[in-house]
Amino acid sequence: MKKTTIFFLFIFLVATGGFAQELRCNISVSSQRIQGANQNLFRTMQSDLYEFMNNRKWTEHVYSYDEKIRCNIAIRLDEQLSADEFRGSIQVQLKRPIFNSSYETTILNIKDNDFHCRYVEFQPLEFNETSNRDNLTNILAFYAYVILGFDYDSFSLEGGTPFFQKAQAIVNNSQNAREKGWKAFESERNRYWLLENIMNKSYSDYRQCMYTYHRDGLDLMSDKPEEGRANIAQCLRDIQKVFRRRPSLYILQMFFDSKADELVNIFSKSFPDERNRVMTILNEVDPSNGSKYEKIAENEGL
Repeated sequence: MKKTTIFFLFIFLVATGGFAQELRCNISVSSQRIQGANQNLFRTMQSDLYEFMNNRKWTEHVYSYDEKIRCNIAIRLDEQLSADEFRGSIQVQLKRPIFNSSYETTILNIKDNDFHCRYVEFQPLEFNETSNRDNLTNILAFYAYVILGFDYDSFSLEGGTPFFQKAQAIVNNSQNAREKGWKAFESERNRYWLLENIMNKSYSDYRQCMYTYHRDGLDLMSDKPEEGRANIAQCLRDIQKVFRRRPSLYILQMFFDSKADELVNIFSKSFPDERNRVMTILNEVDPSNGSKYEKIAENEGL
């Protein structure tokens, strides 16, 4: 009787997603720049990294398959420094489905050029939350928590804080690491500054915008397009506030790397006065994409 009960409990948990992990993470490892290397090694690496990201429980929450967070990680290896040491870059992209729509918005699209790791084929990947024993798993865990943080922030105001705190703990534990990417003095656009910007209360308007943009903006647009678009226009003022405090913030670059094209599509269908207000803000806070934003004005009168 007890065995039967356990069996049906197992079936129930599987059917309801009780054992489902949080991420649906596609991973690619490119080694084309490394001449004469054993390509089987990199295929095994890709498989191991996939298992690490997708089969590990990162939260205490239960996800169904359809609720899993869609993300992509592309690793490009440029150098093989020794038999088991590699250097290159990692690009991380997070997508989020929009309510009552088939559309997926990009929340995060960042490239980290400080990817430096050791990898031994068939050796288990181990992650320790209290130390930087393995830079490879620390980088992957860092971005897993960043992905979770941004996703949760898009559904509830500052809902991603517990995961950003975990990512920040990895940064703190990595201050003595010999590999780059973890320290403040190395760059203004690295893992250290990503978390500093996110957790700094002086820039909390950024996280307010991330919530309003997605929950009160895009999620509303299938039923109330004008109201959703107006909320997005309003939240861009939060980005403007952050920009005026510190124009060079890493998170501002991250925002527009993810949202510039989408903003053009949203406000090309806007009213003239709203369109003009938005363009004024965008041209101030993101001049590098000014040529893209001109397309918003091109639709005036259509």
